[in-house]
Amino acid sequence: MHVVLAAPRGFCAGVTRAIDAVERALSQFGPPVYVRRPIVHNRSVMQHLEAHGAVFVREVEDVPEGAVLILSAHGVAPDIIAAAEARNLRVFDAVCPLVDKVHREVRRHHRDGRHVILIGHRGHPEIDGTLGQLPAGAADVVATADEVEHLPETARGPVAYAIQTTFAVEEARRIVESLEARFPGIAGPQGSDICYATTNRQSAVRTIARRVDAFIIVGESFSSNACRLVEVARAAGCENVQLVADLSELDFAKLEESGSIGITAAASTPAQSVSAVLEGLGRSFDLSTEQVGNQEEGVTFRQVALC
Repeated sequence: MHVVLAAPRGFCAGVTRAIDAVERALSQFGPPVYVRRPIVHNRSVMQHLEAHGAVFVREVEDVPEGAVLILSAHGVAPDIIAAAEARNLRVFDAVCPLVDKVHREVRRHHRDGRHVILIGHRGHPEIDGTLGQLPAGAADVVATADEVEHLPETARGPVAYAIQTTFAVEEARRIVESLEARFPGIAGPQGSDICYATTNRQSAVRTIARRVDAFIIVGESFSSNACRLVEVARAAGCENVQLVADLSELDFAKLEESGSIGITAAASTPAQSVSAVLEGLGRSFDLSTEQVGNQEEGVTFRQVALC
């Protein structure tokens, strides 16, 4: 069996920054350090942090007064931060700088009197956090080009759009085209909202999916960027695609007729999860491997300030 490893794959700079914030807080303040919601969408990452003293909670009300609280990479509404500060919590926001860029954009559009249309998935924490930057009714959410035609009348007039950073690149392009057709003069972002890591990983998958019999995406089913990689692989013509969090979820029977397999990992998936899948495949098949693309992306972010 020939394995084609997609590069880049695995952790992006925003994920690395968020995990680092929790680890440094544990070192600096000692456990427990509380984290509102999953710091990133990966269970093995959360389990690793829990083993060292991180405590994941649903809401800030679940955190004892005066404790240390880390906010996730997906971003939150300002009222979440206000509620945490009202409980005298030491709050550190690990929001990805690229998500924070989108927050600043939508606030600017609102100040300029524009109704905001968010391209993204309703209920995703990043979309919830972005909606929370604006008053109720100041934004609508669309996830497909067809939904553009069903936007309410409140979206008429000066309009702007922003995009979830982990959205599918090609689907976003189709939605933007529909928005521009319906709302001539609609304002867009200054530079792409879809993050470099999402774009790079989807591009690598699209290239490899055309030449392999099967594709393994290592990531969580509740990870937006992992699910988008599955969609990209299938859209590129590879129908045999598995999304697995780890080796235990891999269905080897679906690979028996495959002479070649593509493998990648979501931006929140640790490298050891991919290594474990490769080791498992190596116990069942005689493997040859190659890597397509460059794993080094050259992007780093400043650490979350813990002071």
